[in-house]
Amino acid sequence: MKTLSVLLLVLSCAPLTAADAPAKKRSPLVLPDNVEKREVVIWSDGTRMAGDLYLPKGLKPEDKLPAIVLCAGTGGTKGGTQARLAPVFALNGYVALAFDYRGWGASESQLMAVEQQPKPDAKNEMTIKVKALRWQMNYTDQTEDIRAAISFVAGEPNVDAARIGIWGSSYGGGLVTWMAANDPRVKCVAAQVPGMAARGPAAVKYAYDLATKQARADTEPVPIETGKMTGKMSTYENMRVNPTKSIGFSALDAAAKISVPAIFVVAENEELSSNTTVESVHKALIGRGIPSSYHVINGITHYGVYREGFEEATRVKLDWFNKHLKVVTKAKPDR
Repeated sequence: MKTLSVLLLVLSCAPLTAADAPAKKRSPLVLPDNVEKREVVIWSDGTRMAGDLYLPKGLKPEDKLPAIVLCAGTGGTKGGTQARLAPVFALNGYVALAFDYRGWGASESQLMAVEQQPKPDAKNEMTIKVKALRWQMNYTDQTEDIRAAISFVAGEPNVDAARIGIWGSSYGGGLVTWMAANDPRVKCVAAQVPGMAARGPAAVKYAYDLATKQARADTEPVPIETGKMTGKMSTYENMRVNPTKSIGFSALDAAAKISVPAIFVVAENEELSSNTTVESVHKALIGRGIPSSYHVINGITHYGVYREGFEEATRVKLDWFNKHLKVVTKAKPDR
């Protein structure tokens, strides 16, 4: 584990993103000599997402490695925490895919027409003024983005498509919990400081009322000015939230369907979500006979998992993937 500790020390100099609540500017990431990084394009429902693929150098055509798809939290990008973590996985025999959701980071924007669409020409093409939709928190579309990322990595020549894991942090931790329950290609999941809050009746009603207003153009069809975050999340000035996109999405409910090994890494002094909820998910999985681990990093708050808790969090998740994803097992029937 000495090599891993040295690598984590080096990677601690990588830049942090908004989701990591940076305390100071950091130096650019320097990849280990035996890890290569490739820029890739991932198509998600007609929009190009930017991705970085990390692989061990010197792979042969016949080599088939397990893969891990990394899914960001609020405001996170492939150049932040993912760029610190992906080389660790690649150095340990994985293909790791970091990517930006549509409209986040380096990925292309989803588009909204700001004027009535003209009739398309014979090629179904048109010229029209549009508005770029950026930094939207959107469960509906971002689960599809993760599905597209899984689909992309499943087609990599050096990836064993039967051994794909997913990693997610904070907002992304809730997303990967949902994906682990709903995409049979996911064989192992790691969620750190995951958001799994249950929505009460008032929040559900608000979302449906807002959906009516959006459909009738009584408010912005997509929240740009009206979707600014408040409270503890107001520091994310660039982010926008659309409650209507949470209708029908529940990481907590989805967890009841998970049938693959899952690890949950939480902060002892978590202030943004509920460790009690996460632990209840873990206990329910154990009760159903599903391999599950609940790991508490002592002495840290939510954002500490990106700073003083980063090495410990990385170590336990790597151990989990090594135990449950590296070993080739007999295929299970689709869930």
